[in-house]
This record gives sequence, structure tokens and C-alpha cells, in this order.
Amino acid sequence: MGNFFSISLSLDPIITRCSDCATGQASYICNLEDDLHALEAKVVGLKDLRSDLMSRVRIAEDEQQLKRLNQVEGWLSRAETLINDADQLIVQSPQHVENLCMGGCCSTHPRSNIKFGKKISKKLLEVKDQKENGHFSVVASKPPLPSATERPSEPTVGLEFNFNKVWSCLQKEQVGIIGIYGLGGVVGKKTLLNQINNKYCDTTHDYHVIWAVASQDRPIERVQDQIAKRIGLSNEGWKSKSLDEKAGDIFNVLCRKKFALLLDDIWERFDLTRAGVLLPPKENGSKVIFTTRRFDVCCQMQPNMDNNIRVECLPPGEAFKLFEEKVGSETLRMHPDICKLAEAVEYAIEVLRKSAAFVLPGVGKEMYPKLKFSYDCLPDERFRSCFLYCSLYPEDFLIDDDQLVDCWIGEGLLDEHTNLSNARNQGHFIIGSLIDACLLEKEDNHYVKMHDVIRDMALWIATESEKENFFVKSSVQLKEQPKAEKWEEVTRMSLMVNQIENLTEILECPNLQTFFLGRNDLKVIMDDFFNFMPMLRVLDLSSNWNLEELPVGIAKLVSLEHLNLSFTKIRKLPVELKALAKLMYLNLEWTADLKMIPQQLISSFSKLQVLKMEGCGYGCLLVLEEMEHLRYLNELTLTFRCVSELEKASRFNKFFNCAIEVVNLEDFRDSRSLNIMALAKLQHLCVLSLSSCMDLEEVKIECNTIEGAGCFHSLRSVSVVRCGHLRDVSWVTFAPYLEELRISGCNGLEEIISEEKLGEVAELKRNYSNLFSKLEHLWLFHLHKLSTIYCHALPFPQLKKVGIMRCPMLKKLPLNSNSAKGQRLVINGEEGWWKDVKWEDESTKIAFLPTFKPVL
Repeated sequence: MGNFFSISLSLDPIITRCSDCATGQASYICNLEDDLHALEAKVVGLKDLRSDLMSRVRIAEDEQQLKRLNQVEGWLSRAETLINDADQLIVQSPQHVENLCMGGCCSTHPRSNIKFGKKISKKLLEVKDQKENGHFSVVASKPPLPSATERPSEPTVGLEFNFNKVWSCLQKEQVGIIGIYGLGGVVGKKTLLNQINNKYCDTTHDYHVIWAVASQDRPIERVQDQIAKRIGLSNEGWKSKSLDEKAGDIFNVLCRKKFALLLDDIWERFDLTRAGVLLPPKENGSKVIFTTRRFDVCCQMQPNMDNNIRVECLPPGEAFKLFEEKVGSETLRMHPDICKLAEAVEYAIEVLRKSAAFVLPGVGKEMYPKLKFSYDCLPDERFRSCFLYCSLYPEDFLIDDDQLVDCWIGEGLLDEHTNLSNARNQGHFIIGSLIDACLLEKEDNHYVKMHDVIRDMALWIATESEKENFFVKSSVQLKEQPKAEKWEEVTRMSLMVNQIENLTEILECPNLQTFFLGRNDLKVIMDDFFNFMPMLRVLDLSSNWNLEELPVGIAKLVSLEHLNLSFTKIRKLPVELKALAKLMYLNLEWTADLKMIPQQLISSFSKLQVLKMEGCGYGCLLVLEEMEHLRYLNELTLTFRCVSELEKASRFNKFFNCAIEVVNLEDFRDSRSLNIMALAKLQHLCVLSLSSCMDLEEVKIECNTIEGAGCFHSLRSVSVVRCGHLRDVSWVTFAPYLEELRISGCNGLEEIISEEKLGEVAELKRNYSNLFSKLEHLWLFHLHKLSTIYCHALPFPQLKKVGIMRCPMLKKLPLNSNSAKGQRLVINGEEGWWKDVKWEDESTKIAFLPTFKPVL
């Protein structure tokens, strides 16, 4: 009896649980394991769909300059949330599965399992629905065109009168065309036009403002293309249209708009009608404002001289005011001899007056000697050759200073150096000297630009020189190979930024040393094209997106030292490249289609100093062993696509530690965590990118693996893109000299620097005020959960530019009234976001309100 009673008690819980299973809730327990498996499979499918969609969006945004559709943005945001929620449920599932009994139809904790089963079932339906709704035929569209786009312009001295005069003319209904004329390059015509453009940005108006630069080569075609881009006509079909067809398309749009065309740098009478531009004034009061350095052109364009404004050199008083503004009143008072330098200036003026032996055609005796004086005063022929080299690039082109120096090295323009670093230091010193001489203009940190007047002078010198003979047809819309009378005399040639598709005619250029063919539409290069260029040392084929194959005849370039194939669709490297025994620089960056490099090809380049393979489709591990034979290798850029690949590469100590300057960790799918200290040993790592690491949840800081904090002493730029599960990027605190930080598309990111993680490294915690002490640029885009950059205000002594877009939760910036003191800080963002920013105090608000520039 006792035994029977005991058995009854032990069966009661089971009977109760079975009773629960018999109710309508039973399916949540019985189907739990099946639903879990189904959810895991659906989440994988949703992740793949999201990844594919993000790739399409990235191409549309980055390459086609389109704006993602709101429905696509909403889908991606919901998908991210669903994936995060589902992943959390899957992580929790083992403890609930363990509670199942009797073949999975009952549970030892029925209420808990029923509740969990409901969540799984509901999430499974949500994921299914989300996946079904994730197919978009179109992911992005053209963004609405702003009425005016702000142009960079600094405060000026002495232009106020002219500005007011131009603006006053613009207010008159009967005035349609206004001319601005004066000496080229020295009096500020473009600056004045910039100010007019920006005035439109700052005022309420109904004009559609169009900026275009004419210049000398094919001015009408150039202006048509710039107008088309501004009014939304530019597309693939546009390139193939004739001048008259383009004019008709432009006319059909502009006849329905009230426009203000700001036309910079015309050299001869510009035929507005032939370009498709209505002659103002018309009924709606459209305007054309142009600049020219020639008085006769100004009269031809606008015969009424009341509507033409001459811009002259500053009078002595204004010139001294500008000088004082640039050097500072304190500097002027430092020593009484400073003002006496005026005597030296007077001497220079006398030299200028006597140096008019040569005159640049079309520019005039008044200006050219002043420009030639700066050129003649350069220290030696090396500086002059490096200066002339810059004219190979198109007008107003932003020249990457590192790439420029590497071309100089390839051409042999610099001294012979024992190592690459010394050669580059000399190159950057020359660039600094050219900037100081006002022959180059600095643009941001890593770019320079040559003023169009200076470039005209440089090209004239290069074509008239006995030593140099340049052939430059860059950015002139060439569709075919150009013709020339004396190819044998050409020493440097630039056909970059054109629309050339085929190179099918042999060029006999026995003295050619540099050949720029980048940014064309090249598809075919005949095998014999390079047969008669025995002296060629620098060849740039970059950014030819349609180029899939190199001609085997490239092996004829036995003197080649610098080869740039970046941003092409090259599928394989021909084994014939082994003939390039002098090659020192090989750029294969972002050749995603490159899948085959012959064995022992890389190791055959025994003199190779620079090898760039970031974004290359060919696995870096396949060539790392060969690199060990490259005794002169100084710079290496690589992409790693999994943690195991990164770990294997670290065993190649020589190159892993000394040569690598750029690392891209892309598309990691095999790990949820990464120990960033695996890269800490890289002594010269300058740039680090994490992109599309969709499964990565944590970048670990294991400070016990390093000696002290701040191990990334060379790291200057970090970008984190589309790493959806990352919560923070606190590891960047180990880069004390970081200058640029870009983060975008990381929907799970909640904070940039976690104070909790920072506290794990006591030394960093004590010196938190040094965080971002060298940071100049901070870009934060599409970070939907980001609420904190850092919980305390930071000094930011070097900060210059901040861009914040689509970060709705970020309500407070780590700033106080002492932050960014002495810097000309600019903060770009959406006006709605800016209005909701909460400030440390009123003084901080007052300090930073003027720094904001809205972005449409």
C-alpha cells in the first residue's frame, strides 16, 4: 500500500505536465525544436538577403551617388532588429531544450517553455515575412537636387566692394549677364564667384544655381557636362550624344527653370546658345555670371560695361592688412626688422620687371613674369622637374600627394636613397616647398592642387623646353587615341580622365618615361601597343573599370618601375610580367576580379619596394610566402577575409611586422570576436578598416598582450563599415595619434568609447583627457542605435571636421566650451538632428552653434 501511494505521488507531476501538454498550448512545446531549427535556417537566409541588399545599396550610394529608398532603409533597419532578436533567442534556446522530456512533447518547466515557444513561433513568422518582403527591384534613386551647393571659401580682404557691386547688379531685373575680369591667379575672381554662390546658399531665393568651369580645352563640352550633372541629365547615354543633342536636352530643362549659371574661367567668347543655355534675361529673370582674365572677352560677352566688374590687385593698405591677418599682429611686433622686409620685396619687384623676356601666349606681359619668377626661384632642376610633373593632371584635379611622390620616385626625379622612407621624405619636402612658393595649393591633409593659371604656365614651359616635351590631353573628353606629329620627342604623356575605349594604334615613343592612362573606359589594349616605349618608367592604368586583360606585350616595358592597375577588372596577371625586372611599385588595390597570379611571379620582382593588394580578389596568403624573397619590400597593403587567414599571416614575421601599412579586415564570417592586439605588432600600420564583418560582435582589448597602452603608434586612419553587431569601438583608444575615424552602417553600435572597457586599462583611464588628442576628422553615418561618443567632454585640440548623418539617438556630443579651442571646426549634419542636440551648458551651445553647416 505504501509503495502504491509512493508511486502515485511520483506520477502526479508528470500527469499534471501531460495535462498541460494536452491543452491548446501543447504545440509550443512539441514544436519547439522544429521551430528553432527553422528559425536558425530562416535567420541565415535573412542575413544573406540583407548582405546582398546592402551590397546593392553600397554600390548605388558610393559608385552611382544615389540615395537609398526609405522603404529599403526601413527594411534593413527592421531586418537588423529581427536578426539581433532572433540571435538572442537562439543563444537562450539550449536551456529550454534541456527542459524537454518524453520525446520533446513535454517539459519539466512547461510554463517557461510555452512562453519561450511562443516567442520562437512569433519570431519565426516575423523573419519569414521580413524575408518575403525583402526583394526590391530598385534600391535607390536620385536625391532631390538642392537649389545651391555651398563651395569652400575663406574670409577675404579687399573684395567687399566688388562683391556688393556684383550682388547689386544681380538684383536688377534688366541685367541678365554679368562679367568679372582681371589678372589670372592673383586677384580673386574665383573667390568672388565662390562668395556669390555661397550668398545664394545663405539667402531665400527661387534660383537653381549651377557652377561650371570652362577653361581652354573643349569649353562648351565641359560646361555642358557640368550643367547636365547639376540638373540631373548626366547618365551613361549622355556620353554618346553629340554637342547639339546635349544642347537640346539642356535647353528643354533650363527653359522651365529660373537659373543662375556661375561660369568660371572663360578664355574666349563663350557661345551660351550653342551650349543649350537660354540668353538671359528671360521672363523669369535667369542670370549668367562669368569670370575671365581677358578684357576683350568680357566686352564680347557683355557689351554694357556697367555690368562688368574689374577685380584688381589690392592697394598697399589692404595688402598690408591681408599680410597682417595671415602672419598675426604679434608676429609683426616680434622684431623691428620684419617691416623692413618691404625693402626686399621692392627688390623682388624690380627683378620681376626685368624678367619679362618670355611671355606666355594669351596671358599677357603683366602677369607671366610674376609667375615665372616663382618658378625660376626654385632651388634646382629637381624641384622644377617635380613642379612641371604636376601639370600632367587635369585642371583643378585633387592630386594625392603620396601617389605623386611615388610617381616621382618611379621616374627617378629624386635622389638615390637607401630606403623608400628617405625618398618619400624628400618628395614631401619638395611638395612643401612648392606650396610655400605658391606653385601648389594644399587641399586637406593628403592632397594638393595646381591653380589653372599655374598649370598653363607649367605646360607652356614643358612644351617649349629642350629637355622636356609633354603631351597632355587630360580631361578633354577624348573617345579615341589622339594624333601627334612627333611622338618620338614626347617625354611624358597624360591622357587620363577621358572616354577612350580602345588602344589599337602603335605609338612609337622612344623617349617616353611617364604615361598616364587612368580613369578612361579602356576595354582593349592591343598586344603590340607598348612595343616602342623602351624608356617608359611609370605606367598608370588605374580606374579603368572595363579593363579585364593586360596585353602580353607589356613585357616589352623593360624599364618600367611603377605600374598602377588599381580599380580595374583585371582577371589575371600574365606570366610575361616576369620581364619587368626593374619593377619597384605594383598597385593591385581593389582589383576584386583578380583571381590568378602565376606562381613565382611576385617573387621575380626582386627590386619591388611597394606592393598594394588591399581589396584584391587574389588571396593574400597565396603570395605571402613569395614576399619573403623580396628583400627591398617596404610597403604592403592587404585584405584579410577571415580570422584564420589573419592568424596564419602573423607567422610571416618579417613582413607582418615591418612592411604592412594598410590592413582591411573584410567580410569576416567565421568569428564573433576579434583580438585586435593581433595587429599591435605592426610597426608601420597607418590605415585599418573593418568592413562587412556581419557576425563580429566584439573587438577585444587584451592589454596584457602588449607593453603599456597606445600600441598603435603609427595608426592614423580607422574606418568601420557595415559591422552590424558591434556595440563599441573602444579599442581605438590604443591609437594615440589617430587623425581620422569613420564609422557607418553599424546598426548595433551604441557607443564609440565605452567607459567600462576603458576602465579595464588603468593607464588609459587616468589619461582620458588625451583621447582623440590628434583627431582631425570624425564621420558617423547610419548608426541608428548610437547614443554616446564618450560620456565625458574631451578637448579635441586638433578637430577640424565632424560629419553626423542618420544617428537619431545621438543627442549629446562630448564637447564643452573648452573643446576644439583655436580650431576652425565645421560640424555637418541634418538640421532636425542639430536642433535636438543637448549641450553641456549655455556657453558650450554658444561656442558651437556657429560651427554647424546643414547637409541636405
